[in-house]
Amino acid sequence: MHSRTSRLPGADHTFLQLLSSTRRGARLARLLAVGQLRTWQLSPSLTERVEHVVAELAANAVLHGRVAGRDFRLGLRLTPATGTVRIEVTDANGSRVPVPALAQAPDGTLGAESGRGLVLVSALADRWGTQPYPPSGKTVWAECAPRPH
Repeated sequence: MHSRTSRLPGADHTFLQLLSSTRRGARLARLLAVGQLRTWQLSPSLTERVEHVVAELAANAVLHGRVAGRDFRLGLRLTPATGTVRIEVTDANGSRVPVPALAQAPDGTLGAESGRGLVLVSALADRWGTQPYPPSGKTVWAECAPRPH
């Protein structure tokens, strides 16, 4: 496993890690993210939001983006000037682009049995989206900025 954190003055702080496309890899992504966020000394509320977003995106990479024999990548980038954290989870399956399901069906019951994780991501992140990762993968990204108390 390789990770890189840049510490250049005025530069973004970056963390990158390849992880196995397994449930253990998804759990490790969350734990590594929390460790990195603590080294950046972010507020507990921002750390908690980013932790939940990483957990959802990593779980989705393992469940829906897994390609046998291929890892997924977790990337975190802190922009010190704004305190914004960008989360990027890249997997090898670009044919399955995530779409959030409705949290509730029109009759008030819970909607789809899957896809609600992205509803959570939408609620916790300030914005999120996807982009192709050539030759055949995709990156799902989310940004979380500090919020006033």
